[in-house]
Amino acid sequence: MFDLLKVLITKRITVENIPDLKNLDVSIFEKDLSKVCQLEPAVKQALSRSLLVRHLDTGSCNAEEAELIALSNSIYDISRFGIEFTASPRHADVLAVTGPVTRHLKIAMERTYKATPKPKIIIAIGDGACNGSVYEKTYACLGRVDQFIPVDLYIPGNPPTPEEVIKGFLVCKMLLAKKEKKNG
Repeated sequence: MFDLLKVLITKRITVENIPDLKNLDVSIFEKDLSKVCQLEPAVKQALSRSLLVRHLDTGSCNAEEAELIALSNSIYDISRFGIEFTASPRHADVLAVTGPVTRHLKIAMERTYKATPKPKIIIAIGDGACNGSVYEKTYACLGRVDQFIPVDLYIPGNPPTPEEVIKGFLVCKMLLAKKEKKNG
């Protein structure tokens, strides 16, 4: 090992080629912002705000949770959109509910809903939350989320892809701006 390292150092062998910074064409790194410039000012303002999401599992199969966890990895990185998860419903703008409502979690869901400040957006993520899925008629399941609290946005799928969830969160920014304008 040390012999190999010694050869690499003495012969100045590098793994990567060092770019020639003097002849570097910077224009290939410039972003095309034409689509952003075409947006209306109200839309730009709504999309530029931050969004705090409180996730609430009311009895899901954990497939939706795996996709929500994937949103924070380096591939999807939702923090670049100004979207973060929060531990407290008192700090949340959005309440993201996964799974059909079960007997044991109905009260917890209602308390979390009441603790979330207005204006708030409620999202039903996954087939269980949107329509009860295959669990709707079981003994422990009471039904879909909108039977107990008002839902603003549905993201169906079993589970929905992270891209669909990101699109839903961006729509939430728009809905929240409309609610604030209406109440403000």
